[in-house]
Amino acid sequence: MITPHHHAYVWLGHGDVLVKPGDAHRRPGHAEFRSAQVMPLECADWLLKPASRVEGTFHEPREGADWFAGQLDVYAELFAGSCAGEFSRERYEETVRILAAGEDRVGGWWVVGDRFLSLNLIACSPHRVRPEYRCPLR
Repeated sequence: MITPHHHAYVWLGHGDVLVKPGDAHRRPGHAEFRSAQVMPLECADWLLKPASRVEGTFHEPREGADWFAGQLDVYAELFAGSCAGEFSRERYEETVRILAAGEDRVGGWWVVGDRFLSLNLIACSPHRVRPEYRCPLR
């Protein structure tokens, strides 16, 4: 049996791709879904993407929260104004609680250049909403 864990996913792309025309390519039933580099419409659907899209796997909530905070640092220069990618201590602890409860931690921001940044920690084995989804790494 696989122990519960979270997979990390990142998508950074131009906003036009999110609605290229419409969002069918972001749904699992679409022929382009697995190869589309854009984030899926439903968070759990990240688990249906190829295993190569997994940026990291975390079995401990604090490890996942560290990754999330670290990604905000990596992309900090892309944030404009008051959304400067700040990850307060309260947000960090909230992320730890969310991950410990087996839930997803998802963040999405419009950043400079009409781009969208999506950071995702998706619960796996099982996913609360989609328990039928298998771990992409097995």
